[in-house]
Amino acid sequence: MLIPFLRAVAASFCDRDAPGVNGTLPSFEPARLGGPARPHAATDYVNTPWPRLPPNMSAGYHLMPIMIAYKGDPVQLIDHRMRSLVTIACLLAGNALLAFLVAAFIIPHGIIMGGTTGIGIVLEGVFPGLDVATTVLAFNVVLLGVGLLVLGKKFFLTTVASSLLYPLFLGVMERIPGIDTMTDDPLLAAIFAGCLMGIALGLVMRVGSSTGGMDVVSLVLHHYLHLPVSVFVYCTDLVVMGGQALFCKPEQILLGLLVLVLETMLLDRTMLLGKSQVQLFVVSRRSEEIRDALLWQSEVGVTMLHLETGLLRAQGKGVLCVIPNRKLYDVTELVCAIDPDAFITISQINEVRGNGFTSERVSLPPREG
Repeated sequence: MLIPFLRAVAASFCDRDAPGVNGTLPSFEPARLGGPARPHAATDYVNTPWPRLPPNMSAGYHLMPIMIAYKGDPVQLIDHRMRSLVTIACLLAGNALLAFLVAAFIIPHGIIMGGTTGIGIVLEGVFPGLDVATTVLAFNVVLLGVGLLVLGKKFFLTTVASSLLYPLFLGVMERIPGIDTMTDDPLLAAIFAGCLMGIALGLVMRVGSSTGGMDVVSLVLHHYLHLPVSVFVYCTDLVVMGGQALFCKPEQILLGLLVLVLETMLLDRTMLLGKSQVQLFVVSRRSEEIRDALLWQSEVGVTMLHLETGLLRAQGKGVLCVIPNRKLYDVTELVCAIDPDAFITISQINEVRGNGFTSERVSLPPREG
């Protein structure tokens, strides 16, 4: 029952008109000159029921990404089913990891934290014996209902999975024998908790979801008061962590701040993992040779920019390209071999979208000459 539910939630993150959601396929033309089949205007087979294929498509297309066309937009290359599986995997892994670190490091050492987990820790201090997982589940269900009424169905669908999975995982993790005795060092527990929390939340947020809980409160307040969401996030966390401070020692408060810092650092890196690239900008008198070498030897895309030098006001061209980190050494060595005096700047790019990165690379035409 869980997997079909997660597949339905995952589908809500993907395009509503994708195959498997509305039950249709775009049309394809036969392959030409031995090349792959290419899509054309979605007219002939746009109403073909899934999983029936157009007669000119071979069974091998079951293993290829699906070309999707919708609402007149350019055709996109999207493997819809793979995206759904990735979404499910990130939701499961992120929530399981979050539950593990809370059960193994946060609760045993009394480290303060925000969110509904922090509320559960406060209530456990007031009412000894109250299960934190049960408290978190109860708060998440109530807040989900509030979110559905105030923020709408779309928000509910994108948040319900994590809001229910996390307390369920937490209840399971708390019952693992010896999980609360993994370390006796509070500092070590805080370091592991902060790092793992950043990774866990990053996995969930990579697929457009959230962990629910107090995030709903912040979004509802933003809906009515129209102040930045970050203001309400800080305020709610301050209130929850302040409530825990009544039962905690100063050392536990400092450990909680350490967890927050590490969480923020790892969260950003996890969300950008695998998306970062390197951008090179080359200024050289031999820009055309460098352009040809990058295109045909390194097989990377380039953009030519017209420029003017500052001192001599000479007209020239610059070569701009974005490449994976693994190609940086080879590309810079190639440029320096052509022009040892080339001016090169290298920048880290957090995320790149477009042909060759998030969609199928466009093949280069035959080289002239």
